[in-house]
Amino acid sequence: MDKTIINGQVATSLSINDRGLNYGDGFFTTAKVSQREVELWPLHIARLQQCATRLGFPELDIAALEVDVDALIAMAPSDDYVLKIVYTRGSGGRGYAPPTDAHIQRIVRLMPYPTQYQTLVETGLSLSIAQTRLAQQPLLAGLKTLNRLEQVLVKQEAAKASSDDMLVLDTTDNVIETSSANLLLYQQGQWFTPKLDQAGVKGVYLTHLSQHLAVREQRVNLATLFSVDALYCCNSLMGVIPINRLAHHDYNVDISKSVLSKALNNKGLG
Repeated sequence: MDKTIINGQVATSLSINDRGLNYGDGFFTTAKVSQREVELWPLHIARLQQCATRLGFPELDIAALEVDVDALIAMAPSDDYVLKIVYTRGSGGRGYAPPTDAHIQRIVRLMPYPTQYQTLVETGLSLSIAQTRLAQQPLLAGLKTLNRLEQVLVKQEAAKASSDDMLVLDTTDNVIETSSANLLLYQQGQWFTPKLDQAGVKGVYLTHLSQHLAVREQRVNLATLFSVDALYCCNSLMGVIPINRLAHHDYNVDISKSVLSKALNNKGLG
């Protein structure tokens, strides 16, 4: 199933003048739907509202959004899906300058759920190190905007690599994330994750974990990754997946899974 609702109506197209298309003027979130429920829904709403506020969008109509989401889910069989919600600033304005009376576009889409994630949870995921570096921009850091060209370049690299995904650094060689997931590190009883105040996307699932585990944000370099006891990536679709290899360095997936399972069970998340 692949269905789309735009501003409350089943549709498949936008204006060619839409600012999301022309300038990347918008933001989005991607959630897992399981048994007709959107997982971590309050956190996805909070992400959308944060993006709207920081980008100067009008206040979002969350009630209308929920009507669209419920309508899409009602069309589908009870199964796992990917829910993608996109907001653009609509059309108008002069060049880059946004219109003062923006009519934002709300795009809600339901798509099939990827089948490979459960396998990766068991086997672990391998990473190569991307040559593409993320630019530092604190005004946009942490947000999931429509400006994803850096990730497109990383995915082009990934298509030529022998690994499952790519580890991405910023222009000053700080470790940031993978092409589509946050990183979670474990060492000597402590959990931590790269600081994302200059680049990268703060994922909903990482926020969820941080509400239950004591996850410290800090600057991370490659040497740190090679010294940790366990390394993971996480996002809203895959949950938490252990890393089995980073470049030339191998991690013990059985130990990684055991550490994670114990931590989550202790917090009632297992």
